Amino acid sequence: MQSTVIARPVNTAMGKRRKLSPESVWDYEAVLKAFEAVGAAAIHVPRMYSHLVKHPGSSWHDVPEFPKAAIAALDAGFALHTTTVLEVQRSRDGSTTKLLVRLQDGLQVEAVVMEYDNTARYSGTEEPPPTPQQLPEPELGTGDDDGQHEQEQTTAQQQQRTQQQQQQQDDDDDDDEAEYFDAVCSLGEALGGRKKHVGGRRSTLCVSSEVGCAMGCTFCATGTMGFTADLTAGEIVEQLVHARGVSTIRNVVFMGMGEPLNNYEAVRSAVHMMTDSRFFALRRRKVTVSTVGVIPRLLQMADDMPGVSLALSLHAPTQELRQTIVPSAKAFKLDRLMAALDEYQRRTKLRVFVEYVMLGPDVNCTTAHAHQLGALLRGKDLLVNLIPWNPILSPSMAFAAPEEGATAAFHRILRYEYAVNCTIRAEKGQDISGACGQLVLEHGGRVASGDGTGGSTAGGTGGACSSGGGKLADVEDLLAAPPGVKQQAAAVVVG
Repeated sequence: MQSTVIARPVNTAMGKRRKLSPESVWDYEAVLKAFEAVGAAAIHVPRMYSHLVKHPGSSWHDVPEFPKAAIAALDAGFALHTTTVLEVQRSRDGSTTKLLVRLQDGLQVEAVVMEYDNTARYSGTEEPPPTPQQLPEPELGTGDDDGQHEQEQTTAQQQQRTQQQQQQQDDDDDDDEAEYFDAVCSLGEALGGRKKHVGGRRSTLCVSSEVGCAMGCTFCATGTMGFTADLTAGEIVEQLVHARGVSTIRNVVFMGMGEPLNNYEAVRSAVHMMTDSRFFALRRRKVTVSTVGVIPRLLQMADDMPGVSLALSLHAPTQELRQTIVPSAKAFKLDRLMAALDEYQRRTKLRVFVEYVMLGPDVNCTTAHAHQLGALLRGKDLLVNLIPWNPILSPSMAFAAPEEGATAAFHRILRYEYAVNCTIRAEKGQDISGACGQLVLEHGGRVASGDGTGGSTAGGTGGACSSGGGKLADVEDLLAAPPGVKQQAAAVVVG
C-alpha cells in the first residue's frame, strides 16, 4: 500500500494545534513576553538562563536578586520542564544513549546522544569541553549574538569569552569539517581520510523538531506516519536540557523526527537559545539543520541563522527519480533546489553537507547514478555523506541494502572522477538500534495522544540519528525492528 503524501512547503495549520499550559521556561520569546506583561525588566531574562544553564536542577527561585514580579509571572505560567524522560537506553559500548521524551499532551519523541572519546589522540595542548560551571558568566544584557536584542558587555569579558570558546572548540575552520563528520558520520581511513579531531571527549545530540513528518519519503518510516504536531521552541531546547544530564553536549543536529524547516520559527528560536553565548554557548557551526529542501525557508535560514550548518537530504541525482523517492520534491524541483543552494552559499560562504541514502538493489546506487550525481554536484563546495540503507522488516518497504561493493564504487566515482568530497557513514549504537522512534515503538507506538493513553500507531520512524542497523542516521534514515518486536509491527503506512 502506498502512503498518502501531502507536501507542506511552509508551516501551516496541518496537524494538531498545541497550546502548552504551563509553558516551557526554555521558550525564550514566551518568557520575554511574560516579563513585559508584568513590567519586569528584560535584562533579567538572560540572567535567569545563565543561572539555569550553569546550575542544572536549579529554578528561577534560586536566581540571586531576581525580581518578585518575574518570579510571580514564571510561577503562574511556566514550568522548568514541560517534558519528561520516560526511558533511557544506552549502548553496551557507552557511545550512544537514547531518550524517550513524553511531551505535555502525551505525544512522544526521541533524542539521541552520541559520545566520542578522542583522549587517546589528545595532545594535551587543548582544553577539553567545559562543564556548565566553567562557562563564562555573561554581563547582564537583553540580546543575543545576532543583534536581535541589545547587549552590554565589557571588553575584558568579551575577550575572556573569545578565549574560552577558542580553547574549548575548534583550532581552525578545517576542524569544523571534522566536527561535522564526528557529529553525524565517520570517514574510514581507507576511504580518503580526513583530519582527525584532537580534543578528548565530546558529544553530539540529535533532536526532533516535529512529531511525525509531512515529507513522506518512501524509504522513511517517519514519513509513513504522517505529520502530527510541531514542537515548541521550548520543547526542542528541553531535549538539550535533558541530554546535558547524560554528557557535555558540544554539537546539536536537527536530524530527529520531522522536517525542521517546516517548523521554522520554533527551530530558529531554539537555535538562537543554543548558540547564544549567554545561554548554552554552542558554536553556530556546531549546530546542523537537516532539510529535504524547503526552498523559501532554506534561503530565510541563510539570513536568520547565520553560521549554522546546513545538511541537504538529496537522495537522487535527477528530478524524475527524486520525486519518486522524496514526494515533496514535486513542490521543490531539483533545478530550483540547486539554484537555491548556490544562493544560500553565496550569502553564507559556508560548505553544505549533502546526505544520500543508498537504496538497493539498484534504486539510486548504481554507477550510472553516481555519474549523474557527480555531474550535478561537480564544482560545488559540498560534502556528500553516503548512507547505506538498512533494511526494515516490513513488506511496505520494497528496498534492499546496496549490493556488496556498490557503496564503495559509488564513493570512488564521486571522489576521484568528479572531485566531489564524499564519505560513507559508519556505525554507532548498533546494539540498541540507536534511532529516534524505536522507544516509541517499544512503548506501544503511541506517538499522538492528547491524554497520553492512546493515539496513532507507528511501528518505527525515520528522523533518526542512528538507524536500526547501527548506521548513524538522519531524518530520512530507516530503522530495524528492535529485539522482541514482531515483523508486522515494524512499520505501519498511513494512507
